[in-house]
Amino acid sequence: MNLLVIMTGFVFLIARAELLVRGSSRLAALARVSPLIVSLTVVAYGTSSPELAVSVRAGLSGRPEIALGNIVGSNIINSLFILRISALIIPLTVARQLIRLDVPVIIGVSILF
Repeated sequence: MNLLVIMTGFVFLIARAELLVRGSSRLAALARVSPLIVSLTVVAYGTSSPELAVSVRAGLSGRPEIALGNIVGSNIINSLFILRISALIIPLTVARQLIRLDVPVIIGVSILF
């Protein structure tokens, strides 16, 4: 039964994602917006909306620790895992400022949080 629910949810998710992409592409074409801007916006929305849903539901259920864990976990995955996978596919050029300033600031803010 659980497998059926998961598979149904997966099919529904794919169908709705397809509608979102097609609709936003048409809207962008009508508004003469760059396809790059549209694709970046759709990706940003698509990757952030599940986290938003989980955090809102956790907050409304009186479970702020779930919302906080969701935010921290998302930042860790986005900044470490996704960046590493991208670097494995195409080597990244890194400026000295990133190593000397940006990375320590990101680590410090994460620890402080």
